[in-house]
Amino acid sequence: MNKPNILLMISHDTGRYLGCYGRPVETPNLDGLAAQGVLFDNYFCPAPQCSPSRGSVITGRYPHNHGMIGLAHLGFSIRDGVATLPMELRKEGYQTALIGLSHETIGEPGGTNFSSGKALGYEEVISVPGDRAPAVGERTAAFLREKAKEGGKPFFASVGFFETHRDFDEYEHAADPREKAVPPAYLPDTPDVRDDFALLHGSAKTLDLGVGRILNALKETGLDDNTVVIYTTDHGIAFPRAKGTLFDSGLETALIISWPKQWAGGRTERQLLCNIDLMPTLLELAGAPLPADLDGRSFLPLLEGKEDSVRDHFFCELTWHDLYHPMRGIRTERYKYIRNFEPGPSVYLPLDIHRSLSGRAVRDEYYVPNVPEELYDLSQDPLETNNLAGDPAFRDILLELRERVERRMRETNDPLLKGKVPGVPAPEWDSEYRNGTAYAAKGSNASR
Repeated sequence: MNKPNILLMISHDTGRYLGCYGRPVETPNLDGLAAQGVLFDNYFCPAPQCSPSRGSVITGRYPHNHGMIGLAHLGFSIRDGVATLPMELRKEGYQTALIGLSHETIGEPGGTNFSSGKALGYEEVISVPGDRAPAVGERTAAFLREKAKEGGKPFFASVGFFETHRDFDEYEHAADPREKAVPPAYLPDTPDVRDDFALLHGSAKTLDLGVGRILNALKETGLDDNTVVIYTTDHGIAFPRAKGTLFDSGLETALIISWPKQWAGGRTERQLLCNIDLMPTLLELAGAPLPADLDGRSFLPLLEGKEDSVRDHFFCELTWHDLYHPMRGIRTERYKYIRNFEPGPSVYLPLDIHRSLSGRAVRDEYYVPNVPEELYDLSQDPLETNNLAGDPAFRDILLELRERVERRMRETNDPLLKGKVPGVPAPEWDSEYRNGTAYAAKGSNASR
């Protein structure tokens, strides 16, 4: 059998906020992709932020193992010598292309989209001004028409969209009425929070429009017959208690994989997976050998109905985002353990969330001191509101999970073991400190 084409679509800050995941937003094209493909309902990222998580997608490694433990534009990069998905697919004869947004770089912190794309292993880097989904969709459709004419080598295309990243104001024309924008249970149901979600709906619908243009082009060119289509995102939605946290709402990640020629559609898989598992899965699908020392495990047997389970836990982490807020954790099927390494707020809010309608609604509640350890029983407390770290009944669980995290840090030479990791905060925070709205400006001893 000929090697399949691989089309990987990655949106920004979307979590699982799609109609096919039961959220109250209209995303008919992605819903249709899920209906003909496999939807993964227990798939997570290891880092609730853009660059580190995206680095894990293309390397199959946890962030501190691939090196990108902060944002690309603030000086972090995948280490030289780390194998990437496009590099490995090129060895197997794939043409590789990057279309639209990328937030990773390798060996050159702060590189341009073009130079970073080339260094990551993409032969062709197609920039789209603004990276908005409708324009990215049109450019990807043109790329697909070109490939259909050429024939020959299989292709791997990574397609990146700006949506659903903040700021949402430009999507007001597509926003839903406040009545439809019901916030998740972990946030207060107030008019301001609903208005914020109504704008997110506009961004999600715009994302779906771009995806639809790509799916239509695949069908029109006939490439759909031998193209594996993957849709995913980097981490949870850009709202309080989601992006930037190690709660499930920050780590939950959509994943849809469709290849009707090979796999029956309409399936939902609920086995625990992490995005470090995607790279080895796609390499195995392409018949490529796996690089040594990957953290991820292929779930191709799960797609093919040959296995029921791939993993029973994954590790999670945050080091630098737009501020320093180091955390490490582990999630099993039942429990979540989080270790906070520095004083800080009980819930970290990245700057764009801090300034948002939703962020302003919860600052007073969340900007209280954190605690060193957190433990949650996800079977009884899926919203992770009842910290059991001090409960004697759960001491054995706490000790076991703490030891697993500490052992993993030692085995992988986690940079946190040497103390504070060097980095710089986003300069835009300066005005928040001056006006007294930032957590550390409220009399805490949090580090910047």
